[in-house]
Amino acid sequence: MILGSVPSIKSREENFYYAHKQNKFWHLLSDVYNEKVPLTVDEKITFLLKHNIALWDVIKSCTIKNSSDSSIKNVKPNNIKSLINKTKIEKIYTTGKKAYYLYNKFIYNKTKIEAIYLPSPSPANASMNYDSILEIYKDIRIN
Repeated sequence: MILGSVPSIKSREENFYYAHKQNKFWHLLSDVYNEKVPLTVDEKITFLLKHNIALWDVIKSCTIKNSSDSSIKNVKPNNIKSLINKTKIEKIYTTGKKAYYLYNKFIYNKTKIEAIYLPSPSPANASMNYDSILEIYKDIRIN
């Protein structure tokens, strides 16, 4: 399972994860699995199912300004433990520092599954180049 913090404005508009064209998430996963980049929601769902990847967010609701993780306040976390109880999820990855921090603050004590930090694929993450991020994302490959 890969957890973000909360969907961006563009992802909420598109009603699917990592929808902003400058977000590197789908390119990273495509490179990890040596496949073409899924473009439509249906292609993305097919890709995720093929590779046994679940996507969700740490946050169920919050106060946020635009899509800025640094502005997040009043967090209510998702019930990730409930989902884990109904599935075979064994590993949890978080995209970005905020998702990692909030997972550990609100959810880890319920799941007892340590989160593995993945750098944010957002264009706002200018501290790492694509190849460096890709090397870290390669850890998610399970099949």
